[in-house]
Formats: sequence, structure tokens, C-alpha cells
Amino acid sequence: MIIKEIQEEIIDEFAMFDDWMERYEYIIEIGKSLPLIDTKNKTDQNLIKGCQSKVWLHADFDNDKVQYTADSDAILTKGIIALLLRVYSDQNPKDILDSDTLFIDEIGLKEHLSPTRANGLVSMIKQLKLYALAFQAKNKIF
Repeated sequence: MIIKEIQEEIIDEFAMFDDWMERYEYIIEIGKSLPLIDTKNKTDQNLIKGCQSKVWLHADFDNDKVQYTADSDAILTKGIIALLLRVYSDQNPKDILDSDTLFIDEIGLKEHLSPTRANGLVSMIKQLKLYALAFQAKNKIF
């Protein structure tokens, strides 16, 4: 599925909720479904800088697609990174780099986070795209 379609699915899912408490609960539930990151990848090197809580992000490149795994020590943040991985994992680097994060604005996520969590969200997106850029450059996919 392409990134834009996945984002539209997420926007539709969040439209079902009337208030932000329900949306927060849904984000937490999404975080519970995040596949476990291999403990060998929970290193300081894989910690995302700029997050209030600890967020580990690891990426592999397989069959011209970026495969992300992640974890967080905070339940809401774990849900946020799970949403991002749903959008960007199993995509090719060019599509990741060319995509926007429109769904974040559409569901109102950034405006309903504390300033430090919103900064963390930006840091997560930046790191996802940096991995894609590195794989693109290394494999000369343009």
C-alpha cells in the first residue's frame, strides 16, 4: 500500500472519535500492537535525540524497502511511533523522502501534544527520513 493511502486510512480511523481522550486511548492501543524491537537494537546509538521519553528506532534495508522497528518507554509515545511506522515501514526510500506528514495535521495530533512531545514527534519523523536518505544514498536509488 502506498504512503498516501495509509495516511488516508489513519485519517478515517481518527475521524471516528469525538474527542481527544478517545484519540489518546486509541494511540495507546496502537502502541500495544507495536512489534517488539530486538533488544540488541535498544542501544544509545538508536535513541532519538529530542524526545522527552526514550524512543529507540532501528532500520534495515531489504528488497529495496526500509523496515523500521521501534520502542519507547512511554505508552503514548509508543503509540505515536507505531503510527509513524505504519506509514513508513516497508516503503522504498524515495517514497519516504518524497512524502509529507499531512495525516498528522489532519488528525490534529501535533496541536494536541505538549510542546516537548510535539518536538519529539518532529525528531522521530526526521530520524525516519534520515534512515531513508542513508539507504537511498548507499544504494543509489533516485
